[in-house]
Amino acid sequence: MTARRWAALPVLLVAVFVTTLDFFVANLAVPSIRADLRAGDAAVQLVIAGYGLAYAAGLILSGRLGDLFGHRRVFAAGLALFTLASAGCGLAGDATVLVAARVAQGVAAALLAPQVLALLGVLYQGADRARAFGWYGTAVGLAGVSGQVVGGLLVAADPLGLGWRACFLVNVPIGVVALAASRRLLPRTGGSRGDLDVAGAALVAAGLVAVVLPLAEGREQGWPLWTWLCLAAAPPLLAAFVSRQRHLTASGRVPLLDLAVFAEKGFAWGLVAVGLLFGTSAGLSFVLALYLQDGLGLGPLAAGAVCTALNAGFFVASLRPGRFGAPVLVLGLGLLYLVVAGAAEPYQVGLALLVTGAGMGRMMSPLLSSVLSAVRPSRAGAAAGVLGTVQEAGGVLGGTATGAVFFGALGGGWDAAALAALTMLLAAALGLLALRLPRTPANTGFHVKHDQSRV
Repeated sequence: MTARRWAALPVLLVAVFVTTLDFFVANLAVPSIRADLRAGDAAVQLVIAGYGLAYAAGLILSGRLGDLFGHRRVFAAGLALFTLASAGCGLAGDATVLVAARVAQGVAAALLAPQVLALLGVLYQGADRARAFGWYGTAVGLAGVSGQVVGGLLVAADPLGLGWRACFLVNVPIGVVALAASRRLLPRTGGSRGDLDVAGAALVAAGLVAVVLPLAEGREQGWPLWTWLCLAAAPPLLAAFVSRQRHLTASGRVPLLDLAVFAEKGFAWGLVAVGLLFGTSAGLSFVLALYLQDGLGLGPLAAGAVCTALNAGFFVASLRPGRFGAPVLVLGLGLLYLVVAGAAEPYQVGLALLVTGAGMGRMMSPLLSSVLSAVRPSRAGAAAGVLGTVQEAGGVLGGTATGAVFFGALGGGWDAAALAALTMLLAAALGLLALRLPRTPANTGFHVKHDQSRV
């Protein structure tokens, strides 16, 4: 049984890796997509932002779906949809189809994420659980920082003449194999009677879209009226969602989100830290994609090679995660080097990225573990949905904010734009030091109630 439990870990980590990777992998393919499909700037931005929007908006709902219909069943449905949507991206004949397929990918990723956390809690206990979540953090972080490299390699290698399409079609065989293994290796958990708060799901999804969509599209379109209307609508929508959840709780019904999870000690500040970390990672990836290719004139393969330093630093450091404070300093030093050096030469960028990746690698696992361990078992499902939402929304907002600063300073040249964006990312990284997070005992982690006889 122990061997079977550990055999299930790669299935879960593959799902985590490919769904996180696809948030970043399209960055270096953007020039090729624009040329091949004759896509405009707005459509290209939606190829990136549409995935993150759908992902962030669907996570809270998907956590509840897992409780109602079973985590393994929803995981399998999400993996099947992700595989089909990846094929749709790779076969898209125009920008509209590609954007629609990317949104479908985001929905599928949202179905998968909370189920992975829940299944990890079922499969592993004690020290094994801490180790499993360490691998989870490594998979998330490594996928986040390697998206540029994988995208650059696939575009440059041009397998079978597929070009940018290979960035999406590579998910198809991976998804098919993982889907076949999931039925045999993953336990059946969850599955209970209860109501699904469809109205609440619509409110929170609309609220998140109303925040992120105008931020992603506003600068490119000159901030038209609809962007300001969306931003103005976001607070009332999210307030209505909170009010509805409180009403359902008070009336004895099961809410979509148990708001009491935010009262858990350290959880709210932990979410802020997660948002800052994922926002910094997404923002750095955005700057690198533009600066290395358009600023320094590197091709996709050369740009991906420079980004390998970030991956190497992350992977090595993630094998020995440290306490929260020290890794933040390492991350800050890497970004500071980029700012001071002006990122004028590829080798300087590579050296700074090596240090930055090490900071991220040592930080990811203890941060995620501390946030999850701050929550009592009865509120684990709510924590999974909220944590995933903050991860994805933080990435979308971080990339959007960094892009706004970068393009706003582009009139002074590529170096000035990179300096402005990196300075903002440095400030965000140093802001992590101000957050006090709870310590994470080695034998604690994420808990999910389950029936051992069904494993």
